[in-house]
Amino acid sequence: MINYSRFVLKNGLRVLIHEDESTPMAAVNVLYNVGSRDESPDKTGFAHLFEHLMFGGSANIPDFDDPIQLAGGENNAFTNSDITNFYDILPSQNLETALWLESDRMLSLNFSEKVLEVQRKVVLEEFKETCLNQPFGDVWHHIYELAYEVHSYRWPTIGKVPRHVEDATLDDVKRFFFQYYRPNNAILVIAGNVKVPEVMTLVERWFGAIPSGKTVERHLPAEPPQLKLHSRISPSQAPVDALYLAFHTCSRMDKDYYALDLLSDILSNGPSSRLYRRLLKEQQLFSNIDCYISGTMDPGLFIIEGRPSEGVSLEAAEEAIWKELKDLKDNFDNELELQKVKNKAEASLQFSEVNVLNKAINLAFFELMGDADIINREVELYRAVTVGDIKRLACEIFTPENSSNLYYRATPAPSPAAAISQ
Repeated sequence: MINYSRFVLKNGLRVLIHEDESTPMAAVNVLYNVGSRDESPDKTGFAHLFEHLMFGGSANIPDFDDPIQLAGGENNAFTNSDITNFYDILPSQNLETALWLESDRMLSLNFSEKVLEVQRKVVLEEFKETCLNQPFGDVWHHIYELAYEVHSYRWPTIGKVPRHVEDATLDDVKRFFFQYYRPNNAILVIAGNVKVPEVMTLVERWFGAIPSGKTVERHLPAEPPQLKLHSRISPSQAPVDALYLAFHTCSRMDKDYYALDLLSDILSNGPSSRLYRRLLKEQQLFSNIDCYISGTMDPGLFIIEGRPSEGVSLEAAEEAIWKELKDLKDNFDNELELQKVKNKAEASLQFSEVNVLNKAINLAFFELMGDADIINREVELYRAVTVGDIKRLACEIFTPENSSNLYYRATPAPSPAAAISQ
């Protein structure tokens, strides 16, 4: 049981505090309710750009990293389609250092052409390294374009094209910051060897005077049901072929999410899972196969990816996957198979709760979902999943008309003789 206290400051900042005397550390997590889904189609990559800009100096602090390191701590951040999350972990007696740092960059960034240009170059270099110059690096550009027609999940977090970040102006950046990175659009969680009264005094001191922003109103277009197969073939510089099947599914907040998560485990979690055991070990059709869910706040994707073994065509590999999905839909009735993945999920949850930072991050996310206490009910939600739930979801999801298929065909490397002749 993870106990916590919850408060809301006058400026709208939601604050959750979890006392944990088993650790000498404290974790500070600030979740901003903004991700790539909040971007304009002609100005993508901004949420990811801000993940970098938020470390480029703030109103009264020119450098973020040095103070946290001098306090014996470390920090980092991540951005996805739905959220931008910053976290600090440090000895609990130095908690105020982290609150000082986080409050100052929430108050205002150090907006300057120099900082923007430095971070712009970092982001553009990351785009080149991870998307343009890496085998399968553009996979999410392809999959999201195939699967989504109207929703803003149709581009990846890093952005559609580098040009959108290249063309970002200082005014664009300021507008995005003061729209989304405000106290009323954020959740602050402090977890660790702390006491609630003392922490609330510090939170009020450092965050209470930060001005609130306008209420963020989202009017994201709902993605219509997919009624026909979407497919694409992409030449690849990778040495092997690869196959991706993406199916539309429910959102992270849907009651079926936990059954969906277990369904992905039944198919690919561990050497005894169906796709791994049958297609990789027994039939040796794949050198690698996996599946996972996007877990997004709006309806997301269930993705199966695999790399066929040498001599196995992409068409034959896909046919084998569909055969396994049909068998799951037609014949799944194995209580022991379901219980095994439930046990794994429960063990994973219990293990994650040992880490004070994980607890802080999860409390913030569940608060965003509308109920932080979900963190204490997840085990029961997994336990409640039935064989019937798994079979029903499989039948609903795994249909050709609900699938977006991406083939990567490897481009053969030139022979040594051809290379010499060139």
